[in-house]
Amino acid sequence: MFGFLKKALGKTNKSISDVVSEKSKEISRDSFEELLLEADVSYDLVELLVKKLSSSVNRVQAYNSLISLFGYDINLKNINSKPFVEMIIGVNGAGKTTTIAKLARMYQKNGKSVMLGAGDTFRAAAIEQLTLWADKLSIPIVSTQQGHDPSAVVYDVIASAISKNIDNVIIDTAGRLHTQTNLAGELQKMVRIANKAMDGAPHRKILILDGTQGNSSINQAKAFHEMIGIDGIIITKLDGTAKGGSIFSIAHELKLPIFYVGIGEKPDDLIEFKANDFVNAILDEVFLK
Repeated sequence: MFGFLKKALGKTNKSISDVVSEKSKEISRDSFEELLLEADVSYDLVELLVKKLSSSVNRVQAYNSLISLFGYDINLKNINSKPFVEMIIGVNGAGKTTTIAKLARMYQKNGKSVMLGAGDTFRAAAIEQLTLWADKLSIPIVSTQQGHDPSAVVYDVIASAISKNIDNVIIDTAGRLHTQTNLAGELQKMVRIANKAMDGAPHRKILILDGTQGNSSINQAKAFHEMIGIDGIIITKLDGTAKGGSIFSIAHELKLPIFYVGIGEKPDDLIEFKANDFVNAILDEVFLK
């Protein structure tokens, strides 16, 4: 997985290598500051990090500085009955539908049965896209017509999954801009209905963030977190951006776990996020081992 991550960070590491042309055992604090900024780590966070460092920085110091940003707790809910219900949140274009397919594929490979809920009833295209993925992966899906109440989909998919002893339910949600207040009410209702259908559901509310948006996605994430309380994040399109360093800012600002990162368009292109691997993949471009 480390090799896949390094490949996905190609554009980010290219921007770093433009700052530090040759690997060495130490670099100046100014160079460390510049490479972090080039990778799209937020200015305020960079200033916070570098002020704690001496005039020269070695790999251990850089590693300790960056790994400290991932000091969040992953609170996984233990459930005694099926299904495990996940609600997928995010704006249009962030990659929700593709990520749902990737999650479903990952669960399939782990021997789990999966059912999808097409809860984005605002867009007909969203229902169609998710249905296409369900057909491709041979996964059952519960859907309704465009404009219908998405909470009905939530209840029906959970009830159906319970009756069929399905392991995992993944529910799509509308991705209208987070500035539209009616979306907050819709999402909150979907959460309430999920809990009525199954006590404790949804067990995870996952926010999808577009990796190409860099730090601009942080305010978006805060808005969704205020709406319904996000449990963790999946960052998409990491392979298509030079802004991979924004992951440090996202982890620091939101204090939420990053569950996975998307590294391509195929159903298998989703890998577990490991902070240790991520930091080392960045530092390998800078320091001699």
